[in-house]
Amino acid sequence: MASTRPTPGNRVVQKPEIPANEAARLAALRSYDILDTAPEKDFDDLVAIAAAICDVPTALVSLIDADRQWFKSRIGMAASETPRELAFCAHAILEPNRTMVVPDTHNDARFADSPLVVDDPNIRFYAGAPLIAPGGEALGTLCVIDRQPRELRQHQYIALQALSTQTSRLLELRRVSRALARQLQESDWYEHKLLQYQSELEASNADLTALTRTDPLTGLPNRRAFALALEQALARHEAPATLHVAVLDIDHFKTINDIHGHPEGDRVLLAVAEALRLYAAAPGGVARYGGEEFLMMFECGQAQAQLQCEYVREAVANLPVGLPLTISIGLATHRAGEDTAATFARADQALYAAKRGGRNRVVVAEGD
Repeated sequence: MASTRPTPGNRVVQKPEIPANEAARLAALRSYDILDTAPEKDFDDLVAIAAAICDVPTALVSLIDADRQWFKSRIGMAASETPRELAFCAHAILEPNRTMVVPDTHNDARFADSPLVVDDPNIRFYAGAPLIAPGGEALGTLCVIDRQPRELRQHQYIALQALSTQTSRLLELRRVSRALARQLQESDWYEHKLLQYQSELEASNADLTALTRTDPLTGLPNRRAFALALEQALARHEAPATLHVAVLDIDHFKTINDIHGHPEGDRVLLAVAEALRLYAAAPGGVARYGGEEFLMMFECGQAQAQLQCEYVREAVANLPVGLPLTISIGLATHRAGEDTAATFARADQALYAAKRGGRNRVVVAEGD
């Protein structure tokens, strides 16, 4: 059983147990020579992705030392470390093979009276995926935190585990790279191994780049990737009038979530995404904008682009999802000298005109 200790205000906090392999675990942690080091962009990128995918204000790379938890990277947390006896992550490392999720700390006896819950930072939700060394020791976690109770969706849970694996791999590559760098002059073999690990690190970073440009639910490009594809299309076109942007919005989507639940909403989003993918002229020609909104790009005349939007609208209306489903679409033609943000804005204004006009229709931006 976990021990307890009194805290100010007569609260009692359950202290985390010490892992059976604590000596080996601490030796593994210290072999990385990472505690109290400066921030590093690769870790900061992983934390930023975790926070964005899980839609939380706080995310951390937490390492559990003998008597403290120290944050290698953090978003939304002022402190750089906390006592180990208060650390949620110190509980999470007790089960290295699973992600620990606490939907509501007020309903969990381990944390309900913790100063981190009762006082600042007022933690109500926690999810931590352990960081595992090659020998199986749990070094800490990649964790996400919110000030309100919540649940992780399935794709968020899977993404957090994947990012934890990437973080563990980055820790190991960092350790090996630093060790090999110190011995590079001693042998050609070390030089070869360093290049090998560098290649793996670059491949890992390429995977992270793909994560930052892909919507985790639908698998479509996100707005960032769409903007890049649009810039590339502009470079190919001498006549801007042959390039068009459409903003698409699922009508009454909030009602679907409220009545049928978020899993049903996710199923509708996946069905719409697949339909849009079929009408995209190029891999970057369709993207998820956010929420229930999507983006499409057409490289053709305006009449043809408008006709394509009508085809898309009808295709969505005929999807066999078992629910009445329609979309509204705003279409804007890129103008000479106009930046892409302005084109997006005019397409968005046309979308709102379509919604004001009764929804389930295509509206072309004024002046196009």
